[in-house]
Amino acid sequence: MTEEKFDGLLLTIAQQHQGIEPLLSTFFSFLHRKTDFFTRPQQAKDAVQQAMSRYIAMAEAAEMEKKRKAAEEAAAAAKKQEELKKHPRVEVLDDDEDDAAATAAAEAAKRKKDLEEKLKASQEAKEDEDGNKPKGLHPTAGNGFAYENYIWSQSLQEAEVRVPLPATGVKGKMLDVEISTSRLRVGMKGKAPIVDGELFAKVKHDDSMWTIEDGSTVVIHLVKLNQMEWWKTIIVGDAEIDLQKVQPENSKLDDLDSDTRQTVEKMMYDQRQKAMGLPTSEEQKKQDILKKFMAAHPEMDFSNAKMC
Repeated sequence: MTEEKFDGLLLTIAQQHQGIEPLLSTFFSFLHRKTDFFTRPQQAKDAVQQAMSRYIAMAEAAEMEKKRKAAEEAAAAAKKQEELKKHPRVEVLDDDEDDAAATAAAEAAKRKKDLEEKLKASQEAKEDEDGNKPKGLHPTAGNGFAYENYIWSQSLQEAEVRVPLPATGVKGKMLDVEISTSRLRVGMKGKAPIVDGELFAKVKHDDSMWTIEDGSTVVIHLVKLNQMEWWKTIIVGDAEIDLQKVQPENSKLDDLDSDTRQTVEKMMYDQRQKAMGLPTSEEQKKQDILKKFMAAHPEMDFSNAKMC
């Protein structure tokens, strides 16, 4: 339905209110401050009443349908029970949940094996022509990686974490998800967390959010506190990617104004230099100044000179 495309936004707004009445108050306050809705009182009342009547009717119809189905199921269960009394037999349990858990476990095992193989390859890799060895895993196209329990990607400003669940048809009330400034926990209620640990760096808690995709995957959107930094991983202690191999999207750089783009490109260059143990742009500038000064004053002894 068309209305569903706003569910994510409305859920975020609703989560910041303590109940329905404050949420309605915020909505009507918006209409009062930003529109002329209340300048025609009778039309406003009619519009609200019409909407109320429509959704009350829908709720009543849904409740009646729910009761009807419950009655049918109860009757079917009673009939089945009677039949079982007459003809006892062994029941075969529904294996959907077990199948979903088995599938999730198999996919997690596959990601774990791939991770271990790439970690080993990275550790055994030889130096390149510049004498450098990999400083971590080669990142995916999204500048992240696929771990056993989650898959992540990132831009300079944000990170996305996708956590596959061991079940299908999962609803929000069945989940235990907590996003704080420096920690992330994701799991099914009543079970051990799937992801639980300290974040690689701090995030903007109020701007970060999560949703459920296809009833089987939790998608977490994290807004970085430092929006000029690439992350090596999501959870501290997990395998890290090689920041030298990070490739930002040119289209996103093109969207920045010239000053901001210049700052971002400088920051990326400095990060790569540090990762390779080479001087940053500022350090290079100081070295160049010192070299020029030394050339201009050959009579001076610079053997103990240090860069600050």
